[in-house]
Amino acid sequence: MKKLFSLTLFSFLFIAPIMAQSNKTLQVKTANGVVEGSLEQSGIRAFKGVPFAAPPVGKLRWREPQPVANWTGVRKATQFGPRAMQAPIFGDMGFRSNGMSEDCLYLNVWAPASKGKELLPVLVYFYGGGFVAGDGSEARYDGESMAKKGMVALTVNYRLGAFGFMAHPELTKESPNKASGNYGLLDQAAALKWVQQNIAVFGGDPKRVTIAGESAGSISVSAQMASPLSRNLIAGAIGESGSIMGALSATPLAAGEKVGVDFGTALKAGSLDALRALPADSVLAASTKFGPFRFSPVVDGYFFPKSPYEIFAAGEQAAVPLLAGWNSEESGGRAVMGGQPMTRESFSAAVRKMYPNNADEVLALYNPATDADVERIATELASDRFISFSTWKWTSEQARTGKPVYRYYYERPRPEMVPEMGDATPGLAGGVQRNTGAPKPPAAKGAVHSAEIEYAMGNLHLNKVYNWKPEDKKVSQVMQDYFANFVKTGNPNGAGLPNWPTVQSANPAPVMHIDVNTRMQPEQNRGRYLFMEKTAVR
Repeated sequence: MKKLFSLTLFSFLFIAPIMAQSNKTLQVKTANGVVEGSLEQSGIRAFKGVPFAAPPVGKLRWREPQPVANWTGVRKATQFGPRAMQAPIFGDMGFRSNGMSEDCLYLNVWAPASKGKELLPVLVYFYGGGFVAGDGSEARYDGESMAKKGMVALTVNYRLGAFGFMAHPELTKESPNKASGNYGLLDQAAALKWVQQNIAVFGGDPKRVTIAGESAGSISVSAQMASPLSRNLIAGAIGESGSIMGALSATPLAAGEKVGVDFGTALKAGSLDALRALPADSVLAASTKFGPFRFSPVVDGYFFPKSPYEIFAAGEQAAVPLLAGWNSEESGGRAVMGGQPMTRESFSAAVRKMYPNNADEVLALYNPATDADVERIATELASDRFISFSTWKWTSEQARTGKPVYRYYYERPRPEMVPEMGDATPGLAGGVQRNTGAPKPPAAKGAVHSAEIEYAMGNLHLNKVYNWKPEDKKVSQVMQDYFANFVKTGNPNGAGLPNWPTVQSANPAPVMHIDVNTRMQPEQNRGRYLFMEKTAVR
């Protein structure tokens, strides 16, 4: 018994200092208090669920993000915070969050094991989901793999749907900035200010912050570049499919306020106090029925002093290097064709209905030579209308600043699902859908919207849905290396990678086609985007 006691005591005395030392290394003192993270098997430190703004609840619902209250002692940062209020619009998005709540303004940090003498570049990633869904806990955005490349990586939560984008005349009146709406974008800007204040204690360089995102996250990146609140807080930008100029564009404040008034009427809440008194679940349920996509960014006079189109046209956006592009099948050809057969005759009829005043011009630009070409051409038109044009517009405008711009075209289709997925089908935002009762859609022939995320972030191994092949890992290695190089230097080029030239304003752009055979090709379809630019609604 005495020997056992002595052994136990010895073990405690031996292990306790190691544990204390380990805890000390994982403790970081932020401006608001000490957080303690965890150590991943790779040696990367992870700090999850770190608050960057006060919970936007009660009287803070539909308010600009407010400062975090300081805390005493050590705050555990080992669990993702709650995700923003949202309906399951896109199927399973792979959340690892601690439930769902209005109290959602948390971020996550992945940093190398020890803070070196030289501060590291920083990547801040905004999730996609149409401004109505998504979360920083999703495995596809996980920052560990990027941190292993020698940077500090973050994911950031922001408010969504009615909670994040409802404008209202009463909200405008009470605001010190005489603005309303855009709360989700203001959350992102608040997170960037938090990064400026705190990232050095995690080993990151506040002067080398690159923001990135996909879909609504990419649109957010372009929005943050345009806003005077955030454009001076960043050193680089990465956009994957979408910009504020043509995809989820900002509407006039008055139009946004009308949507807010109509929403209040639908809820039978005649005042702002009545709206704020409603339980969050009731607001979410009502907004889902009302139409979750009806709440859009607005030109509020504060976050956006004027239209983003005007800001970019005047060259007033952040003058930073930009890497951006889109996928080969952002939308399916049936978005153009409906249920009609894939024939040249049907395609012509669909285009004439869609473009009654410009059909001949469109058909000259999107011209299938045979019936066999119709599906591909219809897919290209649908993709351009959905999100590709807006990304083209963004890269073209940014090239005029004189800063480096790199454009890509992503082509690698996802492989088939693993057998365990049964009859599941891919979801709209990268998850899966089961037992919907709808006919199974045809297999994608190109890279669908959101398909590139796991490749770019080095997270194929965290997605158990698809049967990844060696070719997928090869594509991921190339794409992640491009992204990591860009975060570090503002230039994606590096040893062992095909040379990637910059876009030069007013010239056909060099485009990096990312696939198993990654190669640079000159821009092929500039005329299509010039047409869309000419006819775009601003």
